[in-house]
Amino acid sequence: MRRVGKAKHQRVCPFWVGYFLASPIRALFHDPDGILAPHVSSGMHVLDVGSAMGFFSLPLARLVGPGGRVICVDVQEKMLRGLKRRARRANLAERIETRVCDPDSLRVADLASKIDFVLAFAVVHEIGDKARFFKEVAGVLKSGCRLLFAEPRGHVSKAAFEESLRLAKENGLEEAASAQIARSRAAVLERVR
Repeated sequence: MRRVGKAKHQRVCPFWVGYFLASPIRALFHDPDGILAPHVSSGMHVLDVGSAMGFFSLPLARLVGPGGRVICVDVQEKMLRGLKRRARRANLAERIETRVCDPDSLRVADLASKIDFVLAFAVVHEIGDKARFFKEVAGVLKSGCRLLFAEPRGHVSKAAFEESLRLAKENGLEEAASAQIARSRAAVLERVR
């Protein structure tokens, strides 16, 4: 989400890094279709948290098809403007909705129990109140639906990742499966309450 949290070590990813994050070169080690296709299908409503300029958002929009929707949230309006430009060029703008969130909330309460899948890729470590984050995600997911949660190994220790999994469990998200993603610590979590 590239957001600032309450902890002093949390910081927003600089806007210019968004160009690198959206680079096709990144697909050499993070193939969006390979990562997302097992979890996303036509007609789904998906929440992409910390979408930046849409490295995963555009592939998500292709996967959900014309009957689906991808809601992209980020704290940086500039990132979302870049995402909108990329979506228009790819003829996917009608499937993508962008929302500016703030450091303390995703601002998605209106989506309560309406989302089929949430992607939180390399973003939770930038959030100050992780418990609140997982509570908000659990609140938007339909019962039995899933969150793909991945963090970069270079920034997030195994202990920190496991602490995030503990917070997720406390907030209604059970680990349903592990996920193998290059250079990442990852898990698939499911809403159980």
